[in-house]
Amino acid sequence: MRRQFVDALVDLAADDERVLLLTGDLGFNALEPFSERYPERFVNVGVAEQNMLGLAVGLAEAGFVPFCYSIATFASMRPYEFIRNGAVLHELPVRIVGMGGGLDYGHNGVTHYAVEDLALMRAQPDLTVLAPADGDQTRAAVAATAHLDRPAYVRLEREGTGVRGLDGRFSLGRAELVGNGSDVAIVAIGSVAHEAVEAAERLAADGIEATVAVVSSFNPSPADDVADLLARVPAAVTVEAHYVDGGLGSFVAEIVAERGLDCRVVRCGVTGMPRGRSGSRAHLLGLYGLTAEQLATTAVDALAIVG
Repeated sequence: MRRQFVDALVDLAADDERVLLLTGDLGFNALEPFSERYPERFVNVGVAEQNMLGLAVGLAEAGFVPFCYSIATFASMRPYEFIRNGAVLHELPVRIVGMGGGLDYGHNGVTHYAVEDLALMRAQPDLTVLAPADGDQTRAAVAATAHLDRPAYVRLEREGTGVRGLDGRFSLGRAELVGNGSDVAIVAIGSVAHEAVEAAERLAADGIEATVAVVSSFNPSPADDVADLLARVPAAVTVEAHYVDGGLGSFVAEIVAERGLDCRVVRCGVTGMPRGRSGSRAHLLGLYGLTAEQLATTAVDALAIVG
């Protein structure tokens, strides 16, 4: 997704001279297409994420549209107060770009796992959260920021396997559907949506028809789209490379509770502090039940409970 993000940002900058790119001493061998084309609009602030956000707030107040790039844990948590009291409070078009969402930095250990960033960011009602599922959606999501006059958090992942059937569709505040099954819903966010679609294909081979809903943004909320889907299925499985509390799973459970829907929800994601756990992304997805095979089994078990 990183390459598609940078390409989309270059295009955005070509149309809007206010667009700037700030980095916290990261993105080497990735950000050069922007820095070489627009050197006067590129700033490496060093390992100082709070300062980067403070600088971005000032630049936004001066009329610029700054994109702040860092690893997702550092981009979301280290400067969180600056995001809240600066960009959000003053409704400024600051873009916080978190690279390596979820378990992408698997070999770096828990300090680099972004498994609470969505919970933090969607809690700010005036902060748009973008979490594309693949490279094509990344391009569309970055392009969509051109029309935002408020701050945004862009959650990118290093693994950008194309999601079959999604075809790059992206709209702010909407859930994009893949398939039209009425037996079970699989609601996914981020690149693990690839596993969700594969799980649906496995279920179809066994005669179980699923609809996959890819949620790629919060604030504006895709609640209506998700509620419409959950109203016509007996069970739903949520899928996220994130803690099950506070992110997509909580969002879906809130919809079911608030709208009184008769749909059982099973949340799949990280269920506890992953201390002492490291390895490849694929290894970690397996540890938390997020592979296609595991998700298909979870969906079957959920349907067995509801009868």
